[in-house]
Amino acid sequence: MQQVNIVGSSPMSAPSRLIQTLQAAPDTHPSNLSLVSATQTSLCFSWKPLPESEYNSSPETVGYRLRVWRTDGDGEDRTEDVKGGVRTTDTTIEGLCPWTHYQVQIQAFNSIGPGLWSQTVAARTTESAPSGSPANLNAEAVSSSRIMLTWSSLPETQRNGVIIGYKVLYQENDSDGPPGVRVIEGDRNLTLLLGSLQKYTMYALQVLAYTRIGDGPPSSPVLLRTKEDVPGPPVRMMFPEVRLTSVRVVWQPPAFPNGIILGYQISYRLHSRDALRWTTVEVGSNARQFTVTGLSSEHTYVFRLTARTAVGWGEQQEALVVTTERRERAQPPRKLSVPQDEVEARRLRLYWVTGGSGSSPLRYFSLQLKELPSGPWKTHTADIPHNLTSWTVDRLKPFTSYKLRMLATNDVGDSVLSKETEAVTTLQDVPNEPPVILSVKPTTTTSVMVQWKRPTEDSINGVLTGYRLYYRELPANTSTGSDSGVHTTKNHTTSAFITTKSTFKTVSSASLTEFELTQLKKFKHYQIVMTSYNIIGESPPSVPVEVSVGEAAPSVAPQSIKVSAVSPSGLEVTWDMPPLETQNGLIQGYKIHYWERDNQNQTEKVKVIFVPDTHVHLTNLTSYTPYMVTLTAFNTAGDGPPSDPRGARTLQSAPSQPSYLSFSEVMGGSVNVSWGAPLTPNGQVEGYRVIYQPTAPIQGVSKVVTVDVKGSWQRWLKVQDLIKGATYMFGVQALTVSYGPPIQANITAQPVKGSPGSPVEMSITKTSSALTIHWSEGDIGAAPVTGYVVEARPSDEGVWHSFIRLLPPGSRSVSVPLERLRSGVSYEFRVIAINRYGYGHPSTPSVALAALSERPFYEEWWFLLVMALVGLILILVLVFTLLLHGHSTKYKACSTGKHITPGEESVTLDNGGFTSLELNSRTINTKNSFLKKNGTRSPPRPSPGGLHYSDEDICNNYNGAVLTESTTLTEKPTEVSESEVSVSSCLSLRMSFKMTKTN
Repeated sequence: MQQVNIVGSSPMSAPSRLIQTLQAAPDTHPSNLSLVSATQTSLCFSWKPLPESEYNSSPETVGYRLRVWRTDGDGEDRTEDVKGGVRTTDTTIEGLCPWTHYQVQIQAFNSIGPGLWSQTVAARTTESAPSGSPANLNAEAVSSSRIMLTWSSLPETQRNGVIIGYKVLYQENDSDGPPGVRVIEGDRNLTLLLGSLQKYTMYALQVLAYTRIGDGPPSSPVLLRTKEDVPGPPVRMMFPEVRLTSVRVVWQPPAFPNGIILGYQISYRLHSRDALRWTTVEVGSNARQFTVTGLSSEHTYVFRLTARTAVGWGEQQEALVVTTERRERAQPPRKLSVPQDEVEARRLRLYWVTGGSGSSPLRYFSLQLKELPSGPWKTHTADIPHNLTSWTVDRLKPFTSYKLRMLATNDVGDSVLSKETEAVTTLQDVPNEPPVILSVKPTTTTSVMVQWKRPTEDSINGVLTGYRLYYRELPANTSTGSDSGVHTTKNHTTSAFITTKSTFKTVSSASLTEFELTQLKKFKHYQIVMTSYNIIGESPPSVPVEVSVGEAAPSVAPQSIKVSAVSPSGLEVTWDMPPLETQNGLIQGYKIHYWERDNQNQTEKVKVIFVPDTHVHLTNLTSYTPYMVTLTAFNTAGDGPPSDPRGARTLQSAPSQPSYLSFSEVMGGSVNVSWGAPLTPNGQVEGYRVIYQPTAPIQGVSKVVTVDVKGSWQRWLKVQDLIKGATYMFGVQALTVSYGPPIQANITAQPVKGSPGSPVEMSITKTSSALTIHWSEGDIGAAPVTGYVVEARPSDEGVWHSFIRLLPPGSRSVSVPLERLRSGVSYEFRVIAINRYGYGHPSTPSVALAALSERPFYEEWWFLLVMALVGLILILVLVFTLLLHGHSTKYKACSTGKHITPGEESVTLDNGGFTSLELNSRTINTKNSFLKKNGTRSPPRPSPGGLHYSDEDICNNYNGAVLTESTTLTEKPTEVSESEVSVSSCLSLRMSFKMTKTN
């Protein structure tokens, strides 16, 4: 507050505490209540929502209520609460009576109470087919083929529209075929003389009323039989036994008895005598054969057979018979032909030439036909009179190919089948059925889109050319509102009347199933029917459909749609309005269809948003799930086309608990914990957390152990630090962006009841390459042993590990290669038996055994390499030693008799002269000659001269001596060669020394 005086206003005071007024009922009602559309049993209304200032309560408690009652006062008032809350702007009231005037009001209400009722709005449902049938149906047979029918008009409450006329349905009682229909125009014509009926036949008679929309239900059937008349001729008259003086005639009752058969009359005479001299015999109604005797042999007789009812004798059946015993089967008909000019759509004319009768007159022909390409042969007609040579074959299908054949029958039996005709194709006919109109929707303010279903193939009767759409403007007082639904009650009589007074459009393509009718008048009501046509003509018209033109659903979906995730359970959707020229009226709001991408049928939902909002927050969605969203704009005429689906995935959240938790390999100190992936992961599972603790303190201590398992693939954990006999509580949580709720279970760390006892007589033997573990079977428990497990405990770890898994139940030992053990580590082993109850008690641990010790150095790989290198070095040293020793010996042998100084020797060796080259080229031979001692020289080859060789002799004798002495030798050339080489070598050496010294 503030104070004011002549000087001015004071500052505002401090605000008071928050004060809220009490709630109250709404002060006013929604405005602009108007009829949107009407059908036969419903009315759709719209209104302007209540302003927020008029709620007088929280928005969640505000709603709307409609009151509806019949103008004529019949029935009770109805009130309906509108679903959808305070922002709803339309609703449909169902379950009303067709063609009835109603009054409607609306009010707003909240948690305190209702507001005022609005002004009354009048509306009327549209016309429908009658809901009742004519009463007091009476029938009277006036002759053997006519019945007079009378009935009463429909009550006003059952008419549901303007009665155009009546239809009388009639058919033979117990017949499976469709009934015959007679149409009576006008609602005041209440009698019909029904003619052309079968004689003495029981008929079921019904009558119904119809409007322009369709037929009402038929009345209860009235059964009535036409009057009796004279019968038709007996059928199947034959003579199975013929003798020279007697015959036996057999027959069947007339196909059309036209009453109760009281007896038969058989008349016969010689074929060549007076036509008036007949012998007549009467038999009872149950007789089916008669034997005539006293006939003349080898003569032809004429027989007549007649049936009688209370009205009199009927038509006669006549046949010839020859009294002879030489009878044969008849020959089949010949030269079957079908002239093309006598082929129609549903019938054709067949011609043939009769074959021989074989001394036994023909009785009848049978006709068979086959529908091409693969139909079976069927008997079409079995009693064609024997005296005919052509027959009209009816009951055929239009535009279908057939083949035909025949056989003849006489008293002996059936003939063989005739030759088939050439394939003959019936002509096309008008289609039997129209297309079925599925929907008629306004597309603009002056056009509608008609969609239909193609007629069935069997009803086309040829090649379908196209369709015709007939439409006409209805008078203003014919119907109120809009009815774009498709009526299922057929009324071809009314539709045929519509086509004669309508404009039509031709669709010249049989493959199309929709067509847009344009240039219609705004705010007019139209009626539409369709026909299909081929080159022959049009089908009957379809069921009429009505539609209002002037307001159309939007023709374009909302624009610039964006879908984004805002939380694990929410999506934000934004969009722009359709372009103004495509709105076709005032946009009322939008429908948002959304569903899980992979499960549309079960999860699709719709949310309605009203203008001016162009965004929505979709809530209560599943976490980390892809969703698809489409939008449609709507106005009073209906929904526009849906937008293309847009997708987004909700954010991750904590997962649900793992699907299961189980324990296996339960022993005194360890257990294998397994769990399942969460049913709703709500994201990418990154790992699991296992928490376990004893349910009661152990020695005053309660230790809680937490183990994090990384990755989503591993869903098990081997826990080995349990105390035997203690009960532990295990819990497992899955991790995405955070940990979800745990799944928990308790387990006692000891073998379960019924599991095996400990294996006994545990022992181990060791060889150079393996350990062998031996044991004996202990207590098997409550079930047979299914296998064994060997565990090991290394000295450097102190924890038992599974070493060998699931040995066969018959195993009593197992070998372990020493390579599996770590060097320098000792191991203890124990054996556990398993049965279907689980793991049993372990055996007593074995003594600790060391793994394989260090190998001797000489078994190491490097030792062989070292030895090889040492050997190679020794061999090289020995070779060089021998070479040096050899050179020293050679020089000593060549210096005998004169001392050669080292200086002179070196000069001689460096001399590159001729003699030096000769010496070098013969080093091997010189070595062999000069280095050998007398005692070690090889014995010489046998020689005739028995010469004595010596290194010293050679050198002394040839030192400065005449060379011609060598010619006295008698040695063979091959034997002298070595001596010659030796002498030459020595001489050359001496000459080399002399030349060096002289220089």
